[in-house]
Amino acid sequence: MSGEPTVLYCVGATKAGTSWLYRHLAQHPDCHLRSIKELHYFDMIETGSQKRFLRRIRERIAALKAALAEGDTRPTVQRQLRDALAWKDVIAAPEDVPAYMAYLAEGRGAKPVVADITPAYALLPEARLARMQDAAAETRFLYLLRDPVSRLWSQARMLATRREDGQDFAARARTVLERMLEAIGNGLPDREDYIGAITRLRAAVRPERLMILLQDHMMTAPGLSRLHAFLGIADKAGDFDRRVHEGTPLALPDDLRSRAQVALRPQYDFVARLFGDLPDSWRRNMTEVHG
Repeated sequence: MSGEPTVLYCVGATKAGTSWLYRHLAQHPDCHLRSIKELHYFDMIETGSQKRFLRRIRERIAALKAALAEGDTRPTVQRQLRDALAWKDVIAAPEDVPAYMAYLAEGRGAKPVVADITPAYALLPEARLARMQDAAAETRFLYLLRDPVSRLWSQARMLATRREDGQDFAARARTVLERMLEAIGNGLPDREDYIGAITRLRAAVRPERLMILLQDHMMTAPGLSRLHAFLGIADKAGDFDRRVHEGTPLALPDDLRSRAQVALRPQYDFVARLFGDLPDSWRRNMTEVHG
């Protein structure tokens, strides 16, 4: 092992290309990623939710052991079990950031970058983000942005697939989005709050360690090259035709689109000031909002 690795925290946003990025970096010769994409280490510390995550990882271990017992000998399953067992030991112990860092780096050889891609980190307070920055000698933070209306509807559809309440999928997705819009209207920001996340990140993280990138830009050769340079790794072509976790397709009803555009107008205005010229995927919703 040559020196300590750079640690990348991809802190979101949810449904903004983080799963695609995980696959891309996991296949990059300069990066070492464990088989668990979202570790949630710092948000479980912040919220005291270790028991919940410990229960989940034990369920995962049991499922993997069952698969192996039934004759599934694929190396990927064996690796997932090794990673899950090692991760259980980390989160079962009291807070130990060096143990977390050792988990990220275990097996990396001389690869210069390790990563934790957990969108929930975008909700963390400034103080926690600052401690994450100083947890290793070299850290990088990446925050990805997707058109706010499209991202919110994608998240609503994802949540609807996890619920069984007697409604059909379209009705469940509509109900989920209506509740999300109601929360936004009541001043309860969550994953859609680009303003809050970026403000906290800029306050906590040194500028040279922070990249804020539109998903539209990441999914281009020049944008991906910028990200590689930010991480200090070799340039590598991206498989932009491959989509990961797209979710169940469903058109957004016009009435909900109009409500979402109004609710998310401050997010559009904030990002427009930040980036200036925005992609067409954003401008269509912005034009209707301002029209």
